Amino acid sequence: MNIKYPVYRPFFSGNEQKYVNECITSTWISSKGKFIKQFEDEYAKFVDIKYAASVSNGTVALHLALLALGIGEGDEVIVPTLTYIASVNAIAYTGAKPVFVDSLPETWQIDPADIERKITSKTKAVMAVHLYGHPCDMDPIVQICRKNNLFLVEDCAEAIGSKYNNKHVGTFGDIATFSFFGNKTITTGEGGMVVTNDETLYDRAVHYKGQGLAKNREYWHDVIGYNYRMTNICAAIGLAQLENVKSILDKKIVIAQWYKDALKNIDVAFHAQVGNVVHSYWMCSILVKKPSLRDPLREYLSLQGIETRPLFFPAHTMPMYSEKYQQHKNAENIGWRGMNLPSYPDLNKDDIKYITNAISDFLLKND
Repeated sequence: MNIKYPVYRPFFSGNEQKYVNECITSTWISSKGKFIKQFEDEYAKFVDIKYAASVSNGTVALHLALLALGIGEGDEVIVPTLTYIASVNAIAYTGAKPVFVDSLPETWQIDPADIERKITSKTKAVMAVHLYGHPCDMDPIVQICRKNNLFLVEDCAEAIGSKYNNKHVGTFGDIATFSFFGNKTITTGEGGMVVTNDETLYDRAVHYKGQGLAKNREYWHDVIGYNYRMTNICAAIGLAQLENVKSILDKKIVIAQWYKDALKNIDVAFHAQVGNVVHSYWMCSILVKKPSLRDPLREYLSLQGIETRPLFFPAHTMPMYSEKYQQHKNAENIGWRGMNLPSYPDLNKDDIKYITNAISDFLLKND
């Protein structure tokens, strides 16, 4: 079936090609070159944070953040079960144990009360994931971490441009990460960023991401490091994307409003903004009334040329993390009923009308 409306596609409208060509002409195409520091510096300014270290993708950004904090064997890290699997796998990479918590039904974000219930003597960190662009409720999460002397990691892979109480996400915790995969709000193709206000954590992240190379001695490695560096070409694309990030974010908020208006008389729940936050709407998402409707609706939309995605399956239901039976009722309810709709910036109002009319047609016939 030909897809007329993909779930996402990158939006290139600026200097991407110009900067990439400059990399090729200069021959600086790998992990050295001027665009890397420029992108890091400009991204730190955008988030309003002191330090930013570019990496090769969002998953390794999470691993690197945990390594910088010293998370390892015997530790526990609290994480929402309703998240992309990379959040959980990165914890497992360190040898630590992911401890799952439920979601808030209104925002779909990690439940602070459930965080408190899951803290043990082995808990070392909380990972707050700003899912689909809506910020977590950061004030109580910060208070819980301070009270219990826990590190706070923010996974902002899906939350470029999202704000909580007028502060960009990624600035509340000890360390935070972003993703620039091809379907993210801005992209580098593959890429990520680790950000922090802590100079020591920044230095540790840079040390580990560059094969553990010692600062003042060539080809001398004093820790087991990783090759997690971003290329100059990727950074060039990222810098060009960042130059237009405001217009991209503004358009995505407009698209979300078009969806909300078009869906108001249709029996679905739109993932809307709650509280004093900016929802950046990386994905525009809906919940259908009952789980049995979700997959047939997706199949029907596919026949109309509309690509969708199911919401993330709760991680505690995955085979490698389900050795002990758990229930997280809100996360399961959201995960089984939810789906992502086309959310890319060059959609227009007529496109949204076509997509929502198709949703309405199916539900009228199958409710």
